[in-house]
Amino acid sequence: MRTGLIARKVGMTRVFNAEGAHVPVTVCQVDNCQVVAQMTAEKNGYTALQLGAGERKAKRVNRAERGHFAKSNVAPKSVLVEFRVSPENLVDVGAELSAEHFLVGQKVDVSGTTIGKGFAGAMKRWNFGGLRATHGVSVTHRAHGSTGQRQDPGKVFKNKKMAGHYGAESVTTQNLEVVKIDPARNLILLKGAVPGSAGSWVTIRDAVKRPLPKDAPRPAKLRDKSASAPAAEAAKGGES
Repeated sequence: MRTGLIARKVGMTRVFNAEGAHVPVTVCQVDNCQVVAQMTAEKNGYTALQLGAGERKAKRVNRAERGHFAKSNVAPKSVLVEFRVSPENLVDVGAELSAEHFLVGQKVDVSGTTIGKGFAGAMKRWNFGGLRATHGVSVTHRAHGSTGQRQDPGKVFKNKKMAGHYGAESVTTQNLEVVKIDPARNLILLKGAVPGSAGSWVTIRDAVKRPLPKDAPRPAKLRDKSASAPAAEAAKGGES
């Protein structure tokens, strides 16, 4: 079991395959994703890697977190996530992971927090059909209808589908295909949509329901900073 990656959802676009058909993709950027800590069975009772991504100002980090990052010799991160791994797939603290950790054509599972919709009715929240548009129905066309039975049991059962808070919950979309990898900009293009709004953080893991490709890098693919430096310099030159 390998580690996953923390990425920022940039947005959606489309690419064209070899046949000329367009493929809708979500662009995810692996933004300075580094190993912050290791959890081992001897010390913690389980084996995992704590990864951090993004950047935070030191003045916005409390003293405990500042000491945690200083111990790992890693700059403060915007988000921290633990990934369970097998003992042979542990990665050294401070190592930066690359978007090439995944392969083109590989299936992955993506987890994120969905866009919050606030208080929503039953038709929007649960895809109810609503009441009839005519034949005596007035005012309550979008109502969810009956919620209980008779005097027995005389209550509304727990988890009944009704109006309420919609969205802003953790969701995992499984078996998304990796369409393209851009190592220079550390981008991963995934086929279809992933949970969350543009700019939000998502986690990308190897698909649990599909076999891992035999040529997948183990324990992980680390970023070659020397190769990405010329691309960054070229981008700066284009901006000026």
